[in-house]
Amino acid sequence: MIKAVFPGTFDPPTNGHMNIIHRVSRIFDEIDVVIADNDEKKCLFTTSERFDMLSELCKDITNVRIHTWTRLVVEFAEENDAKVIIRGVRALTDFGYEFELAMTNKSLNPNIEIVFMPTDPKYFVLRSSMIKQIARMQGRINKMVPEVVVQALQRKFPNA
Repeated sequence: MIKAVFPGTFDPPTNGHMNIIHRVSRIFDEIDVVIADNDEKKCLFTTSERFDMLSELCKDITNVRIHTWTRLVVEFAEENDAKVIIRGVRALTDFGYEFELAMTNKSLNPNIEIVFMPTDPKYFVLRSSMIKQIARMQGRINKMVPEVVVQALQRKFPNA
């Protein structure tokens, strides 16, 4: 059995995130979606809100579990017997950052493999920061994020 970890901030979860979760759930036996709980990042949604959204979005994917984590992702993988860390990439600019992160994780634990999963082309430009900005300015985001996230963003920006 091969267990994989898909870490991220997920602030908020996008259709691109969900695309990757669905795809990797068909490849690996178990997927741990790990929400970064990092005080240094200024998130719009609390860790609990992100956990609730992803739990709702993944409730029908039987081999996916949602977690929050405050330490290094490679430590989560070690403690949970995961052999693979999944990193989603959209563009070449993502790849540079993700490659550096992968090399760091490999130096911390050479037994954990890093797999880069490119997003489906239709989600190529979906960035959580861009989606939050569009929502703040009352733009249409219903094709960028699942409905549960649309509703959550509308609660965050009721007067936008």
